Amino acid sequence: MPDNHGPDDRKTEPRRFINEKIVKQPMSKEDMLKRVLGLILTAVIFGFVAAVTFVISRPVAERLFLGESSTPGTPVTIPKDDPEAMSSESETATTAAETEPIEELLKSAMEKYPFSMEDYNTLYGNLKAVVQKADKGIVTVHSVKTQKDWFNNPVENSGLFAGVIISAANQELLVLTPDGAVEDAEAIRVAFSDGTEVQGTIKQTDKLSGMAIVSVSTEGLGRTLLEEVKALELGNSYSVKQGDPVIAIGGPAGMVHSSGYGFISYITKNVQVTDGMTRILYSDVKGNAGTGTFLMNTSGQIIGWVTDDYKNEGNQDMTAAMAISDYKTILEKMSNGAAFPYFGIKGQEVSAAMNSSGMPLGVYVVDVNADSPAYNAGIQCGDIITSLGEKKIVTMKDFQVILEKSSPGQVIPVTVSRSGREEYKEIKFQVTIGAR
Repeated sequence: MPDNHGPDDRKTEPRRFINEKIVKQPMSKEDMLKRVLGLILTAVIFGFVAAVTFVISRPVAERLFLGESSTPGTPVTIPKDDPEAMSSESETATTAAETEPIEELLKSAMEKYPFSMEDYNTLYGNLKAVVQKADKGIVTVHSVKTQKDWFNNPVENSGLFAGVIISAANQELLVLTPDGAVEDAEAIRVAFSDGTEVQGTIKQTDKLSGMAIVSVSTEGLGRTLLEEVKALELGNSYSVKQGDPVIAIGGPAGMVHSSGYGFISYITKNVQVTDGMTRILYSDVKGNAGTGTFLMNTSGQIIGWVTDDYKNEGNQDMTAAMAISDYKTILEKMSNGAAFPYFGIKGQEVSAAMNSSGMPLGVYVVDVNADSPAYNAGIQCGDIITSLGEKKIVTMKDFQVILEKSSPGQVIPVTVSRSGREEYKEIKFQVTIGAR
């Protein structure tokens, strides 16, 4: 039968729910121990991650917040010196000396002054301080080579050479050292005065000057060492005069970090070298070209490096050094990893007297290096270079300026005047510039 009760006629009965309360069980000693060990383990893991992150990010942070001398990729620049400016200053000084008897007054004062041992110690104490400061920029370059012994077994030989840091830029230290340190070397190691030794790479070499640039990355060096190591400033060798005191650093005694004191005994100017002119500084200080010796003025600036190329029977007891100012353009190219352009002649300017006798103005070719670009093009001794790259050549400086602006592999038109039976004849050459 149908249900006649409507929905509102039904009685609603209250519903009961079961209320439960979850009671947390007390933690056992075993659970407490597990939790403590877990916290300790988590702390160790986080500490390890933090330490690794710090080590990785520290070099970046130091570069950002401590700053460096240059940003990555910034070319190394070496300011050039003007020999003519120094010549005018020298003439002014000479004129003043002629009007006042300074030398006589000084000599008289020196004879009358009672020098004591304290004065002597003060003098050499100051020089010693200069040496100690400069020695922080001296490194030992290890040249590692593998040779064979009598039984054809490989033997590793390591040559030791002195190097001087001349630049600290682009996250690298640039070391000037003899080219013997990198010649045929299978590996190069650079050791600092605190004993730190790192890998070095060849930046560039120059066989004609006998020097090389070795690069050392600063990423492998500690912060303390980087703060201590300083690049030595390149001085102005045009300002060096006969009688000036000089300091030999690097390896004058045949051992790295040795030093010596002396004076400039003589300066030879306008010495013909390949593709230019230079000055040779002669000193009574001991020097070792093979190990690497650098001359420094009393201000702690490098003014030259020792060479054996300009010693003869008459000056065997003297030390000869290449003047630094004549090589700053070459060193700048080398410091940036670029090869310096090479022509391959030794020349001199045609003087006014030579020109009045019928010789054309230009650079007279005294010698041509065998297998050089000039030699291969057909230029001979006795030729007079009158134009280079479509520009007139009158002085040796004109020649050097144009050559410096060229690049290895570039073909440059060269015009020379060659002496014939009755007159000079103009000959044109196409010279492919090489690399030193």
